[in-house]
Amino acid sequence: MSFCVSIYTPSIAEEDGESITLPDACGERFLGYSPKVKYLEGLNDAQKKAVLATDGPLSVLAGAGSGKTRVLTTRIYHLIRSGVPAQEILAVTFTNKAAREMRERVRTMLGGDGPVPFIATFHGLGRELLERYGKAIGVPRYFSVYDRDDSEKAIGAALKALDVGAKELSPRAVLGRISRAKGEGMRAQEFREKYARSGFGARIVAEAWLRYEKTLADEKALDFDDLIALPLRMLEEHADVRALAQDRWNYIHIDEYQDTNALQGRLANILAAKHKNLFVVGDIDQTIYTWRGATIENLLEFDKEYPESQTIILARNYRSTKNLVDAANAVIEKNKNRKEKYSTTERSAGEPIVVHMARSAEDEARWIALRIRELMRKGTAPEDIAILFRTNFQSRALEEGLLRAGVPYKLLGTHFFARKEVKDALAWMRLAMDSSREVDKMRAAAAPPRGLGKVTLGKLAAGQRSALRPGELAKVEVFERIIEELSRAAETLVPSEFAKLVILKSGLRRALLEEGSEEDRERFENVEELASVAARYDEAPGKESITAFLAEAALASDQDEMDQGEKTGVMLMTVHAAKGLEFGTVFVSGMEEGLFPHQGMGGGNDRDEEEERRLFYVAMTRAKERLFLTLARVRKIYGSDFASEPSSFLADIDGSLMLYDETDGEEINY
Repeated sequence: MSFCVSIYTPSIAEEDGESITLPDACGERFLGYSPKVKYLEGLNDAQKKAVLATDGPLSVLAGAGSGKTRVLTTRIYHLIRSGVPAQEILAVTFTNKAAREMRERVRTMLGGDGPVPFIATFHGLGRELLERYGKAIGVPRYFSVYDRDDSEKAIGAALKALDVGAKELSPRAVLGRISRAKGEGMRAQEFREKYARSGFGARIVAEAWLRYEKTLADEKALDFDDLIALPLRMLEEHADVRALAQDRWNYIHIDEYQDTNALQGRLANILAAKHKNLFVVGDIDQTIYTWRGATIENLLEFDKEYPESQTIILARNYRSTKNLVDAANAVIEKNKNRKEKYSTTERSAGEPIVVHMARSAEDEARWIALRIRELMRKGTAPEDIAILFRTNFQSRALEEGLLRAGVPYKLLGTHFFARKEVKDALAWMRLAMDSSREVDKMRAAAAPPRGLGKVTLGKLAAGQRSALRPGELAKVEVFERIIEELSRAAETLVPSEFAKLVILKSGLRRALLEEGSEEDRERFENVEELASVAARYDEAPGKESITAFLAEAALASDQDEMDQGEKTGVMLMTVHAAKGLEFGTVFVSGMEEGLFPHQGMGGGNDRDEEEERRLFYVAMTRAKERLFLTLARVRKIYGSDFASEPSSFLADIDGSLMLYDETDGEEINY
């Protein structure tokens, strides 16, 4: 069912100097109304319909580059110009940056006059609800919010009080378990009762969670998960608060609805339950966060939740050339768990997609760097070029290639040698070469944590070994035995094998893989890549070769620090980080089976494989003019060479849309 605009006032026409005829029925006749209003000029028919269909639930399926942000802000402006008080309008998006930009766009459209609607992230919305109504569930009017580091420290203290060592359960792993449970709407006591007869790990998580909640209460603090779970619980359990919140916002807008989780979907539904004016916009084909709780069903089954709703599809892509749009369509239509949506464009065919297979990851990086130099020579601004990669460890070779070619770049995220897990592994390696290095000893003792604090290590450094308690001494002796074993091994191992042994014996491998999350897997891939870098020095075994490798790592780290000052340059980032961005030219590196789609993510599970395909779709649709897809015949993984197969995704693209470039880097003309 479609809904009419019931809030129109003649002042719009008078202020804009235009005459407007309001349709007397719903549906397509909205379009007879739209061309008369200046702020609707430039919108296509589907966009106008989405702006004007203001009453009742509405889902907008917005393809990549289809102008959804403009639709959303214009719709909010239209409501205000039509007489809806700004304070009755709510808009929710996923990042603080997006919320700020939306707020500024609406303010600009309003001419800087008058109030602006409440526009925030889901966490910002949760905080607002708790500050205003939280007294109903015992939340103080003023509270602080724990970030992840604060939470890990508090859980670490809880585990210590339970006499649980970090080797048994790390604070990060416990926090991950608690966060998932909170995301499912579970409370600490419920978790405890559910897992009372379970294994050691679950019981410890339950006890640590209860202590963690007490710490939060004592500190008058909440964590990020609480900012969603507590407002929802408050609204579901307190009818008076629910009525106040529902009356406050008559018109609710939610951006990127495909990225909402189950609790966020419930929160949206309960806020919209009275007036039913819920506008959600998103793209099922860009659902790439299910691994952190996003529920594709929120958007996919919106019409089941609201049978009276209407759906509008924004299919026209204003960003990319026809070749790029056709290729992206061909890739994503292989997914089954989606709404039928075929993007179109009025842009010309443009350039073919260039595919290049290099000999190695280093050759791939060099080819990309030289291609970029050629583009820059022809006038392309470096900041209009992006290099995307599936997983973080790939950035190391790409950064080196750009540095050697003299191409300015900015890495979105942390440089390879500045990543915590890489610095931890290097500290262990240096300590095995020289056990007197106190700074490295302090870092290694905490990577992973093993109950050796600054006080204990300080006594050792001061020669006060006899002052250690028996328990402390036992931990010190275990730590020292590991260092001694690694030091002996360094005499006979080549650098890459030594790096692998360090990663294993230090406990880093176990600590990084114990949780099995996407983030931990990527951290482990980073330390694997460190072994691959070390393999450059494998010509001879022994400490001399290892020392040479460590010297290179130190110099690379210094270079990373200097590069932080770059203001402009080619953008390097993961595909996940690129969502919502666009560039004239995009390089997608590592188009190899097992890497993209990522092994373990697209490894047989249909849902995971579809997510990997959506991720590739996101990568492709970042490009406006040119798209390069690169891969390596051989990629070094964990210090060993492995032959690669081209990504199965490449076979989904019509060959007529692609050009295979077999030139080596040196053959590129200038």
